[in-house]
Amino acid sequence: MMMKRFVVPISYLSHPTFQALLRKAEEEFGFDPPMGGLTIPCREDAFIDLMASHLH
Repeated sequence: MMMKRFVVPISYLSHPTFQALLRKAEEEFGFDPPMGGLTIPCREDAFIDLMASHLH
């Protein structure tokens, strides 16, 4: 599966929905990524929809 990289505004870090994704990422992958990125356990289309609707 091909993964994509997204850059998100720092203001998203305080949004409860994004914080929930970060907690899921920590539970599933930890916060010591080998490539310097953070893997979010979410389908790409769901992540894009989330960013477009809930975080704006």
